[in-house]
Amino acid sequence: MDLTWSPAEQAFRREARDWLAAHVPPRPLPSGDTREGFIAHLAWERELFAARWSVVSWPEEFGGRGASLWEWLIFEEEYHRAGAPARVTQNGIFLLAPTLFRYGTPEQRARLLPRMAAAEDLWAQGWSEPEAGSDLAAIRSRAVRTDGGWRLTGHKTWTTRGAFCTHLFGLFRTDPDAARHHGLTYFLVPLDAPGVTVRGFQRLDGDEGFADVFLDDVFVPDSDVLGEAGRGWTVAMATTGSERGLTLRSPGRFLHTADRLVELARTVGAGAHRDDVVRAWIDAQAYQWFTLEQVTAIVDGRETGAEASLNKLFWSELDVRLHETAAELLGPEAELAGPWSKGFLFSLAGPIYAGTNEIQRNIVAERLLGLPRR
Repeated sequence: MDLTWSPAEQAFRREARDWLAAHVPPRPLPSGDTREGFIAHLAWERELFAARWSVVSWPEEFGGRGASLWEWLIFEEEYHRAGAPARVTQNGIFLLAPTLFRYGTPEQRARLLPRMAAAEDLWAQGWSEPEAGSDLAAIRSRAVRTDGGWRLTGHKTWTTRGAFCTHLFGLFRTDPDAARHHGLTYFLVPLDAPGVTVRGFQRLDGDEGFADVFLDDVFVPDSDVLGEAGRGWTVAMATTGSERGLTLRSPGRFLHTADRLVELARTVGAGAHRDDVVRAWIDAQAYQWFTLEQVTAIVDGRETGAEASLNKLFWSELDVRLHETAAELLGPEAELAGPWSKGFLFSLAGPIYAGTNEIQRNIVAERLLGLPRR
């Protein structure tokens, strides 16, 4: 890897840093998983879009800057260093968009991507079902062929920010007689379509963005099928690769948290947890180097494939360690420590969402290490 930044990349970093310094809200926004906070975050997302910072690596025709992956990493690093708000558009721009670029038709890209970048269409992920969480191939929601499209029926749950979003992407079974990983189709569903019911519910921390989504004979036209009918598993694996890989959790997020942890240790004293602080900081750096190696491979035309599961295992467990260490440093005050307390609760979900870590270890064992299934 060439670890030096070019003059153009250094100029890009300065431009991003200066803009963020001038525009990041001076006080943290309310949680984006509350109605009040979601509205505030949307205003921020649209400010990003107006300055063409919302999707820097996308082509200009879709609202981006045509930046390289390296420049995207630079922007992410500066974004988190500046303490900018969490991205409530992340399911669309970080998960669905890469899949649209790979499998979408020109018409779909032209219709969906600009509105996604502008935070006009807001996407929820329709993977989990009441009896199909980590086992995505066990979904029961179905789609039946009709004139000009499909009729969708089923129940999706744990849809992040589904209570506030306008659209859902997810898998539905279109051939009930096919084997588990076959006969599935990837659909794009407007949540205001007739027959859709969205029912929000609260999390442990009181935020209300999660939702159950019920579909009762909902019509979706052929133009909102992503990829080929019946080949949805292949398309979905592209989305999960983005979710587990570098796009959802860039290293800048953890570098910033590690720096905050070091500063906390300096403020309150590391005591017996000095080694834990050092390990967390080193692991954040290691994740950055691993990501740089991955980007090098992508730029060279290689696909990461099952290596995305290594990403997911590392960043999810790193996030827990960072916040557990902060809680140990803060002691009894940890429950009142604002961002640290909130971050700790959220970190506990990391080993579960984007495919549980137990599933990721199976993937690593079988596909990377070549171990037998049993």
